[in-house]
Amino acid sequence: MFKDEAIIYIKAGDGGNGAVSFRREKFITKGGPDGGNGGKGGDVIIRANHHYNTLNHLIHQTRFVAKGGQPGSGSNCFGKSSDDLVINVPPGTIIWDKGRNHILNDLKDKNDFVIMAKGGKGGRGNSTFATPINQTPLKYEKGVLGEEHHLYLELKLIADVGLVGLPNAGKSTLINVVSDAHPKIADYPFTTLEPCLGVVKGPEYKTFVMADLPGLIEGAHKGRGLGDKFLRHIERTTIILHLIDFSTEEPIPAVYRGIRKELTLYSKTLARKPQIIVATKMDLPEAKKNLAKYKARLAKTIIPISAVTHLGLDKLQQAIWKKLNTEQGKL
Repeated sequence: MFKDEAIIYIKAGDGGNGAVSFRREKFITKGGPDGGNGGKGGDVIIRANHHYNTLNHLIHQTRFVAKGGQPGSGSNCFGKSSDDLVINVPPGTIIWDKGRNHILNDLKDKNDFVIMAKGGKGGRGNSTFATPINQTPLKYEKGVLGEEHHLYLELKLIADVGLVGLPNAGKSTLINVVSDAHPKIADYPFTTLEPCLGVVKGPEYKTFVMADLPGLIEGAHKGRGLGDKFLRHIERTTIILHLIDFSTEEPIPAVYRGIRKELTLYSKTLARKPQIIVATKMDLPEAKKNLAKYKARLAKTIIPISAVTHLGLDKLQQAIWKKLNTEQGKL
């Protein structure tokens, strides 16, 4: 299961109460106040951890409460402050208020963190209230309550290259061949039910991350199929690989325009991302015929490949590296 959104409740620890106490020692007839301060409550911290790639761990645990500070005691002993509570999430997690009215934080990189709820300050004991006039104060402070929030977490995967296309366009097969990812592959639509990340090795020990997303269908931006659920994950990608099955009986230009339409209707910013058009399944005779028939009509640079025979894969990776270097150089 791939979970990319969650609603959680967080509460920081309450501060410990201050103490009311007086010295009671032998040979000291009038001991002064010695009530210590309470300890601070634990903060709730949300941290981006690269060992996580989904929000699955937040399915069953949705309530996070940090421990409160210990109360003060006599002999001016301060209460112990509580440890912070850390919630780990994948890099790319956006933290919204529960109503999704505004973004509170965006944890893009590993080890990014934010204190989302501050622990309450400990209350003062009566020793802090002693004055020359009032030498035996009974006054103390209660600890401050810790902050609490209801949060909506949204995960947008961070990848350099996002694969888009109709179901069975060859996305899973491509990422399986060129990277260390091994998604399920079969001869029927919608085999990919959740995004899959793979690391592709390049020259001089360089790598880039490729994301295989479930296939798009007409109306995906409105909720049809699986596409609308996962389109958010290519919003952060640097470039898009638009894979088209050239062995199909459908007119290739119409297939291309259909996917472009869904991207545009979902997000104009997404539609403007740099793209590389990839003609897949070129090991099949029908694909070769369609490439000759439609290549000129698309008026786009097309890279023909076959993930089965590895035809054109080197050329495709070279084109990806070139495009990535160009786009990342603009940042």
